[in-house]
Amino acid sequence: MIAIGQFIEGFNSVFPQGVTNQPWEIIDNLENILRMKIAELGKDYKVQNDIAIHKTVAIEQGVVLKRPVIISEKSFIGANAYFRGPVYLGKSVKIGPGSEIKQSIILDNSAIAHFNYIGNSIIGKNINFEAGSICANHYNERPIKTIFVNYNGQIIETTSRKFGSLVGDGSKIGANAVLSPGTILEPESIVKRLELIDQTK
Repeated sequence: MIAIGQFIEGFNSVFPQGVTNQPWEIIDNLENILRMKIAELGKDYKVQNDIAIHKTVAIEQGVVLKRPVIISEKSFIGANAYFRGPVYLGKSVKIGPGSEIKQSIILDNSAIAHFNYIGNSIIGKNINFEAGSICANHYNERPIKTIFVNYNGQIIETTSRKFGSLVGDGSKIGANAVLSPGTILEPESIVKRLELIDQTK
């Protein structure tokens, strides 16, 4: 069992499902989870068609939001960003211009720079992705598409065909780096610019 709370402080208080579910199970069920959370949000959120935006959020022009989406307080979404829901943003998250976020959770004070792709991933708090970095979510080149995760020296089959990364709090991802599907990064990890992380070779 990969305990998400060991990677992301306070995760289980925001997503209680994290106590008993693996990261990819949370992501696979994220649409239902977010619809339940939207129903519980307070009056500080504007909710329309399963898109919930806190009144303090700043959104620039050309942003596309495909439901369900929750954007928490004081977050910023740059021009022409593209959200393929379900997507959850915590407090004070910054999404740069032209970035694409698909079926992911990004938590408090994390920043995704311009022209990034985050797919089917759980991103912790106080994380910085420099420009052009990618959380890949699918093995295009492999005949067997199921994602495997390498954790504590054990190879775990997720049974999911699309899972990106679990990135622990305080990690830094350099420009144009790629996290391959199934990447698990401990808190405070450093990924260098142009580096490829592939933990299941």
